[in-house]
Amino acid sequence: MSDKKKMRSEASSSNSNCNSNSIAGGSDSVVVDVGRRRSSCGYCKSGGPTGISHGLWARSLTVDDYQALLDRGWRRSGCFLYKPEMEKTCCPSYTIRLKANDFVPSKEQRRVLKRMQRFLDGTLDKSSDELMDATDTSGNSQITTSSQSQSLAVTKSLTGNLEEKYKTEPLIPRMESLIDNAVHMCIESGDLSSDFQFPKASVKKVAPAKRKLATEGSEDLLFTSSISFQIAATLRRQRKGVEHEKSSELGAGERGQAADTPKVIAAKLAARLNYLAESLGLLVRACNGHINFYSSERQVDKDSVVSNQNESKQSSSGSCSKESFLSTEHENHELKRRRRFEVRLKRSSFDPEEYSLYRRYQIRVHDDSPDEVAESSYRTFLVDTPLIFVPPSGDLTVPPCGFGSFHQQYLIDGRLVAVGVIDILPKCLSSKYLFWDPDLAFLSLGKYSALQEITWVTQNQIHCRSLQYYYLGYYIHSCSKMRYKAAYRPSELLCPLRFQWVPFDVAKPLLNRKPYMVLSDFATQNGQPLPPSNLENYEEQNDEQHFHGSNDIFVGEDEERDEFNYEDSDDKLVAESSNIQLPKVEDINVGSILIGLKEVRLRYKDLRQAFGSGERQYMETHLHRYMMAVGAELSERMVYSLG
Repeated sequence: MSDKKKMRSEASSSNSNCNSNSIAGGSDSVVVDVGRRRSSCGYCKSGGPTGISHGLWARSLTVDDYQALLDRGWRRSGCFLYKPEMEKTCCPSYTIRLKANDFVPSKEQRRVLKRMQRFLDGTLDKSSDELMDATDTSGNSQITTSSQSQSLAVTKSLTGNLEEKYKTEPLIPRMESLIDNAVHMCIESGDLSSDFQFPKASVKKVAPAKRKLATEGSEDLLFTSSISFQIAATLRRQRKGVEHEKSSELGAGERGQAADTPKVIAAKLAARLNYLAESLGLLVRACNGHINFYSSERQVDKDSVVSNQNESKQSSSGSCSKESFLSTEHENHELKRRRRFEVRLKRSSFDPEEYSLYRRYQIRVHDDSPDEVAESSYRTFLVDTPLIFVPPSGDLTVPPCGFGSFHQQYLIDGRLVAVGVIDILPKCLSSKYLFWDPDLAFLSLGKYSALQEITWVTQNQIHCRSLQYYYLGYYIHSCSKMRYKAAYRPSELLCPLRFQWVPFDVAKPLLNRKPYMVLSDFATQNGQPLPPSNLENYEEQNDEQHFHGSNDIFVGEDEERDEFNYEDSDDKLVAESSNIQLPKVEDINVGSILIGLKEVRLRYKDLRQAFGSGERQYMETHLHRYMMAVGAELSERMVYSLG
C-alpha cells in the first residue's frame, strides 16, 4: 500500500508541474513510470477493472518523442500518457490515421459541409435558424424596406469588402497548391495517368470588367485556372507517339481520349477541390474546361437582383405592387441573416468561455452532474500539456503556428460554438477532444471540425513538408461509438505488435472475427489481405483469448469524439509490481535506459551496482516493461525519472 501511495504522490507532483515545464521550453522528455494500470472501461461498461494499460506521467515531452509514442500506440490525457495492453485489455484500441492528401469525403460528410454553409447563409430550415437568432444581442429585429439605390449601396459595400479581403490575403499560392494536391489525388485514385509529369497549376485573378462579360450571376467569380487544358495537352502529345497494338485496346484508347478532355479533367479536379477550398471561403466549379473559384459569401441572390430591377421599373411609373414590396423585404432579411464564421487557433491555456461551453456540453450531451465537471478536472484533462512548444522557423520544417498543444475555436457571429483540442506534431495533427454547443447539435459540429482539421493539414504542408497525417485517436472495432472514425477514408490502423500501418479495409474483416489481431500478419506488401486459411489457423492458435463485455451501445449519428476515464478518482487503479512476469525477450538490455536523479542523468548500467539485489530485481522488472512499452530508442532518449 505504501508503494501505491508513493506512486500516486509522484503522479500528482508530475501532473502539477507538467504544464509549467512545457511552457518553460525544456529540451528533455522527462517521464515517471506508473507501470501497468487497471481501470473500469468506459467503452464496454463492464463494471470491473477490465481496462488494462501502461501509464506514464510526463513532466515534459518533446514533440518528436510524442510523435514517436503515437506511432507505438500511445495517447495522452493532459499530462498522463497511456497505452492499452492490447492482448489483455477488454477493448483493444488501435491507433487510426489517414493521409490528408488522400482523403475523399463521403456523401454524408459533404452534406455536413453544405448544411453548415446553408446555416451561415441563413437558408437552412427556419426552425433551426431560430436557435441562433434567439441569441442575437443586437436587439434589432425590425425589417424595413429600402429603395433601389440603398440596396445597391449595401451590395456595393459588401462587394468592396470582399474584394479587399481577397486582395490582402495571399490566396493564389494556396489555391495553386490545392490544385496540385487535387491532381496528385486524381493520379493516386487512377483518374489521371501516373506515367506523365504534369505541369504545375497557375491561378489568375479575374478582373471585374471581365466578370461583367461573363454569364449572368458570375459577379462572384474571383479566380480561374486553365490547368485542365494544359493536362489535356500533355496527354494528347503523349498519345500521338503511342501506336495501338491490339484492336481490343483501340476502344479503351478512344474511351481514354474522351475521358481526357479539358471539360472532364476540370470536372474531376473541381470535385476534389470543392471541399478543400471551402475553408478559404471559396466555391469551385468547372466551366467549359476552366476551374473557377467563386466567393461563397454571395452578396446578392440572383432572384433578388431581378426583384430590384422590377421594383425600379414600377417605382419609375409611380406604382409599387405588394409582390415587389415583399421581394425587397425578403432580400434585406436575407442580408441580415447571414452569419460570420471564424476559426481561431490558440495555444493551450485556460479560457473561462471555453470552460463554460465545456460544462454545458458535458452536462447536456454526456449527462455528467455539475460536480463532475469541476474546473480542476477540466484543466487536468484538456488544458495541461507536457508538450514543449516549438516556435515557427520559416524553413519549411515547422508550420506558422509552431508545434505543440492548441485549442481550435469555432465562432459564429463572435459566439464560441465549438472547441477542438489538438496536438500539432512533426508528422500530423492529432485530434484529442471536441466539445460543442448542445443547441447546435443539428450542425454535426464533430464531423465538421474533423473535416476542418483535415483541411488544415493539407493547407499547412506548404509550410511544413513533413506534415502529412491526421490522427483520430483510438479505433475500437467492437464499440459502435468509434465506428464513425472509419468513415474518414482511406484510413490505416496501427499493428499492435510490429507497429506497422495496415489499411483499414484489410484490417476490418480481421477485426470482425476477433477484437485483438496482429494486423501485420495478414497484410502483404501490396496491402492485400492474406488467404482466409491463414486467418483460420491464427484463430485456432488463439482460442484461449476471450473478449470481455459487449460494446453494442446505441449511439446517435452525431455522437462525437471522446476519450474516456481521464480522471483517476472514478477508477479503481492498481499498480502491479513484484508479481509481474518478465517478457521472454532475451536481447533486451535495460542498461542503456536514461535515468534521471534530480538534475543528474545517467545510464542504468552506471547505477546498477548502487542497488541491492532485491531492489535491483524490482527495478529491472519495471525497466524491462517500460522498454517494451516505449521501445529501445525512446528509452535511451527520454529521461526515466526516479525523483
